[in-house]
Amino acid sequence: MIPVSDALKSRTFPFVNIALILANIAAFAYELSLSQLDTANLFFERGIISLEITNWLESPSGLEEPATVFTSMFLHGGWLHLIGNMLFLWVFGDNVEDTLGHLGYLLFYAVSGIGAVALQVYLEQDSVIPMIGASGAISGVLGGYLLLYPRATVRVVIPLLWFFGALPVRAVILIGFWFLLQLFYGVASLGPETEIGGGVAFWAHVGGFLTGLLIIAALSRLLTRRSRYRRP
Repeated sequence: MIPVSDALKSRTFPFVNIALILANIAAFAYELSLSQLDTANLFFERGIISLEITNWLESPSGLEEPATVFTSMFLHGGWLHLIGNMLFLWVFGDNVEDTLGHLGYLLFYAVSGIGAVALQVYLEQDSVIPMIGASGAISGVLGGYLLLYPRATVRVVIPLLWFFGALPVRAVILIGFWFLLQLFYGVASLGPETEIGGGVAFWAHVGGFLTGLLIIAALSRLLTRRSRYRRP
């Protein structure tokens, strides 16, 4: 199921969400200007390398390594990777920003990204494969949206049923199904011999989602009743 829009209208202009989308697009445009070798070097230099993060945590030195936690969020491995992430961010991010405020949303997004990296690195401490993409932080946005607007209507396109157009689905069903899928593939990918996952960092999705969920749960008393329970 591919979300294309939701029925909730933001009361404020989503400056931060749009800025994040544009920054990701700009970073990808820069990638396209590089040779294949230079792009690979960029991923290794600015992406997350679990083994290097683990080594840094054991013996901290400088800020270059922890900085990759943030630079990796703006790198993507191809058009589908970028478009898929930006579509999810476009559909769900504006309403979370509307509730948290611009600065609050930016901090929420960053911390969700940190949570995503933390779980992935913890479970794959010896990995030397670069982890890139905004999906960990965006997973936090999905977790926040789920708690804030579980009854919201999201319009989705189902590839095998595309001729029916966009179909309405409750956010709790769509996001709940998405999370269970990430959890299933994450568990299936565990173990040194597995090839399941095709390079997708499913545990980063799980970590980001749970981080976003926990943040919104912790802030629930501070959020207005209108924002938490408004209907589409």
